[in-house]
Amino acid sequence: MLFNSFDFIFVFLPIVFIVYFFLNKRRLTVASKYWLVASSLFFYSWWNIAYLPLLLISLFFNFALGTLLGKEHSRINKKAILVAGIIINSAFLGYYKYSDFFILTVNSAFDSNIALLKLALPLAISFFTFEQIIYLVDSYRGETKDYTLLDYSLFVTFFPKLIAGPIVYHNEIIPQFMSNRKKFINWKNISMGFFIFSIGMFKKVAIADTFAIWATQGFDQAESLTFIEGWITSLAYTFQLYFDFSGYCDMAIGISLMFNIQLLMNFNSPYKSLDIQDFWRRWHITLGRFLTQYIYIPLGGSRKGKARTYINVLIIFFISGFWHGAGWAFIFWGIMHGVAMCMNRFWKAQGFRLPKIIAWFITFNFVNVAWVFFRATSFDDALKVLKGMFGFNGFTLPDYLNGKLSVLNQYGIQYSTYFIDHIEIMKASVLIIVAFVIILALKNSIELMKNFRPTVTVSIFIAALFVYCVINLNKISEFLYFNF
Repeated sequence: MLFNSFDFIFVFLPIVFIVYFFLNKRRLTVASKYWLVASSLFFYSWWNIAYLPLLLISLFFNFALGTLLGKEHSRINKKAILVAGIIINSAFLGYYKYSDFFILTVNSAFDSNIALLKLALPLAISFFTFEQIIYLVDSYRGETKDYTLLDYSLFVTFFPKLIAGPIVYHNEIIPQFMSNRKKFINWKNISMGFFIFSIGMFKKVAIADTFAIWATQGFDQAESLTFIEGWITSLAYTFQLYFDFSGYCDMAIGISLMFNIQLLMNFNSPYKSLDIQDFWRRWHITLGRFLTQYIYIPLGGSRKGKARTYINVLIIFFISGFWHGAGWAFIFWGIMHGVAMCMNRFWKAQGFRLPKIIAWFITFNFVNVAWVFFRATSFDDALKVLKGMFGFNGFTLPDYLNGKLSVLNQYGIQYSTYFIDHIEIMKASVLIIVAFVIILALKNSIELMKNFRPTVTVSIFIAALFVYCVINLNKISEFLYFNF
């Protein structure tokens, strides 16, 4: 079920909300938790009920293993059990997400003809697998002793964050559901939640889905791209991805807040970053936190010398790339960021500093170029876009300007048919400028939420965003991170 759908907004969410708080008002708190778990499983199954058994198997297995790890028992080798649990979870994720990738790689390397498994990727498997690995590690540390199966199930399945995060820790969610003051309707949280939900939906419906049209045409349909087309294509995807994923996280935060549950911020204006390290402090914050705390630091972090630090950084970004998708382009994207992070660390260690504008320009354009590999379905598609961006296919203007700017002919300027017409070029150019203004000059949604006041002006503004989105829900599209 999609957040940006009539079914969710006008049927599922109101029913779940009303019944949940009705049960809590009657002090049926255990029943309210069961209701929320059942509703979350229904929400998950709406997409494809075939995925449900896999989610339940993973849930029960990890709770049982976590319970075993949390017990004071001298006869069991907890470290071996933890390692086995991590391996099994990783194998579970790898089988469904990476089997065909490995088969294709083997076929290509050894000229073999192993049949592909063509497994359907279970929805949210990357997210709930990481969350449960965190749970196992913390159980090994003795930090999960008081949890029941119901508490754990609610942590894993809570529908606002289930499909595409943010990636949260058990101790950030379970205690909130145990708090008595969070069991009753809070109108301030409802208004604030609706505020952030509407902003997130507008990001998705009005901005991301519009950019998606040009990104899809440029990456998937155009055979070659000129200089201007290349930049329209790359920037369209750069902004589509940001407004799509941050929009989802805003909606998740808003929905959770309606239930008096606070989720962590996952984005903090990442395109304002002045270096790549700053970018990763701001982009997909909860993924970066997981990779840092549960992989980078256990590997030694920066405590074992410069060479080891650089190796650990590269390992982290290799894992990040591979986590995002089963393909060499994703791995290359991760390695690009890893190398850039190492260069940035070296640069800072030498005491070099760039002027802010130049630092921002380099950082943003590196991120933009790297996203080309993240989006492309193959290296050939990525090179197609990059050739256009760097002028290898020439600099030509759209045909419709030939008569208006014929004076430029004497300077060798040529004209060609673009993959989008002149109206779409104008729309794309204007929206790209608007997107730059939004990401660079305006407060982000979380900053707006912190300063939220339910004034008449704010109410009218949010109502307008919500109505616009509802009117355009006939153009429903899924969120990009559903694929990861």
